[in-house]
Amino acid sequence: MMSAAFSPVYFTDENALGMGKLLRRSGREDVLFPGHPELAEVPLGSLDLEWMPVIGRLGFIVITRDRRIRTRPAELRAYREHGIRSVWIGAKQDLRPQDQVETFLKHEARLRREIIKLGPGPWALACRRLGCGHSGCHRPEGVRVWPGTHRR
Repeated sequence: MMSAAFSPVYFTDENALGMGKLLRRSGREDVLFPGHPELAEVPLGSLDLEWMPVIGRLGFIVITRDRRIRTRPAELRAYREHGIRSVWIGAKQDLRPQDQVETFLKHEARLRREIIKLGPGPWALACRRLGCGHSGCHRPEGVRVWPGTHRR
């Protein structure tokens, strides 16, 4: 059962900036992005290695479309060092921001359960429109943990 007090804050990186802005415009106050006035430490144009320590320290959940963010050596080290918790959102084809929002909202309850279950980072989940399409550690339909990012 999910705790009523649990309320994650999501950070959409610049790869998912349109999604973050759409969610904010819809009234979501739990979504921030680079350049947002409430997150002055992360200006628009910040490199991944610049925002990762801030977001890790604040305990936000990263939402990204960048598949390679967790595989580049420097960024993978930063994932581990700063306890980054992230959700890759996508599909085989590139999704428009509105499609990203719909995918996120469709799976948000499952994502929240996984966030609670996984606890502190580092870890990375994949959220897909139609479920899991890759091999690996599968979670409920539409959500999976990326190998190599979960804490040991």
